[in-house]
Amino acid sequence: MRVVTREMTEIQRMEQRLMTDLRKPIWRPFMRAIRDYRLIRPGDKIAVCVSGGKDSMLLAVLMRLLQRHSEVPFEAVNLVMDPGYSPANRRQIEENAGRLGLDYTLVESDVFEVADAQTGEDEVPCFLCARMRRGCLYRNAQALGCNKLALGHHYDDVIETTLMAMLYGGQIQAMPPMLRAANFPGMSVIRPLYRVREADICAWRDAFGLKFIGCACRLTENTARDESASARLQTKRLIASLHQSNPKVEQNIFNSIHRVQLDTLVGWKHKGELHSFLEDFID
Repeated sequence: MRVVTREMTEIQRMEQRLMTDLRKPIWRPFMRAIRDYRLIRPGDKIAVCVSGGKDSMLLAVLMRLLQRHSEVPFEAVNLVMDPGYSPANRRQIEENAGRLGLDYTLVESDVFEVADAQTGEDEVPCFLCARMRRGCLYRNAQALGCNKLALGHHYDDVIETTLMAMLYGGQIQAMPPMLRAANFPGMSVIRPLYRVREADICAWRDAFGLKFIGCACRLTENTARDESASARLQTKRLIASLHQSNPKVEQNIFNSIHRVQLDTLVGWKHKGELHSFLEDFID
């Protein structure tokens, strides 16, 4: 009897590797975040926000795999918002989505243009731009019937943001794995890559020779070229330097936001209300 063997497509090979040799560094921590933080509930419809970078593209692939293997029924749609990308970056997103077999809904916007117009000459528009982009994603996700936005923030984003809040913001503030939207009732943000390391995402990218866009902002090109001006890059370098003498430094930063000792804090804010340790001394 003749045995017919079917050669796998590139997409099938990518998915197989995520479930085999990349299972430990990527699939398992992805699934652990889903379970530990209860990110997905039965009946959820999730808009996976695909910016065109490596993180969000991998997230879209993982969410597609999860739909096949999860016992929890949910829907997922890929949402791409074009805030005013250059033609080259737009093509890169389209080509990568095609190569990864990702269907998506495309939303056109003028976020870059509006943010530029509302930002002073010596100001960097990143905060305003991010806020406008998030609002646009929320509105379009709701229009698609979604109740959650899935973002591609990973483990390294979490620890860097935690440290940056202390060093540059003067506060102890973390990036939670799930967050209710303040201005969009019924909507939440989830971060399924919360426990996945950036180095492992890069390894997945490089294993298949994938090329993704980085920061595609046209408004901060000069700042982007001057790497020393980036607070996040400086924080990355600080953590890498500390790692040389303490290999557990990343894990310790990550664990610290899971083990906050409120009894030792001088002041904190909960649901917008400020509290002080002196409250324990009021008769």
